[in-house]
This record gives sequence, C-alpha cells and structure tokens, in this order.
Amino acid sequence: MSSVQTEAGRAEPQRRLFFALWPDEGVRAALAQTATRLLGKRIKRVPAANLHITLAFAGMVTAPVRDCLEVAAGSIHGPAFELGIDHVGHWPRPRIFWIGPTRIPPALWTLAGQLRTALEDCGLQPETRPYQPHITLARKISAANVIQQGATPIEPVPWSIKHFCLLESITGPRAATYHVLASWELY
Repeated sequence: MSSVQTEAGRAEPQRRLFFALWPDEGVRAALAQTATRLLGKRIKRVPAANLHITLAFAGMVTAPVRDCLEVAAGSIHGPAFELGIDHVGHWPRPRIFWIGPTRIPPALWTLAGQLRTALEDCGLQPETRPYQPHITLARKISAANVIQQGATPIEPVPWSIKHFCLLESITGPRAATYHVLASWELY
C-alpha cells in the first residue's frame, strides 16, 4: 500500500484496485491446464491463483475513491452470461501471451462499459485502449517462445459468469497477489 499527502499534510493510504471476472476453482483449474498445454513447463506462467479477466483498472486509489467505486458497482444490474475461452493471442509490444473468448457476449461489453463509466464518475481516468477481454498466461514472452497463434486449437473452457469482483493487487518480491475485496451478483 502506498500513500499520498492530504491538504492537512497527513499521508492517506492508497490501494491498487481493479474490477475483474474471477473464476471459480473448476474454471481456474481448466484455465491452468490450458496454460500448461500451450506453454509447457519451460516458460514461467502467471500463477493459477491469479488467472482472471480484467473488466476495468482503477489503479492506485484512496479509501474515499474505493467507497465511490463500490457504491457505483453496487448500482450495476446486468444479466449473467456464458463465456467460451477458445482463442490464443500474443501481444508483441507488451510481450503478453493470453487466451480469451472468440465471441464476446453483449452483456460483457455492457458490464465493462458500465465499470469504465463508474471509474469516470469516481474521478478516475479509465483505459483509453479498446477493451479486449483476455486472461494473461505469461508475461515477457516473445512470439518465438510460444506456439503460433491459431496453429494449435485449444479446447474451449466454458465459464458461467454470475458475478464480478473488485480486487486489490499487492506487489510482492516474486509476484503480485490478488485479494477479492467485494463481489456483485449478475442475474
């Protein structure tokens, strides 16, 4: 946790927060299995406990901003939906290897859009790049180290989305850990 100075000169703690789709243990195991099949054991992967789909990244926020985000998220009412994680991708510039859905349901677009609006309403600057739902499997990896995109079909991982979460990212000496702070149901 870091802090910022208030007008009164006191340090106000900040936390690194984001909204995400957080898989249950069955989906998490299937995603980790897919990562192992695609990357083998020679490439360092994102820990299975950290697999998720980011919906909106808030960044470093104070307690009042967190409260605002929680109130805004609580006002979001959307339908539950199904995702099929069936697509392999690699972004060369940030050197990220990922998997995600080929078909993105309208409910996911709507949820991500509502959360970006919540960020703005709470005084934060949302991401300016187009939204691309994905699960990061490995970082700092070049295309030469991974399978050719689309060359190896992956067995789709079905995921029933029934809630979304607010998480805190805590950077440690080896890797980040994520803690679910709050969760909201989709109906």
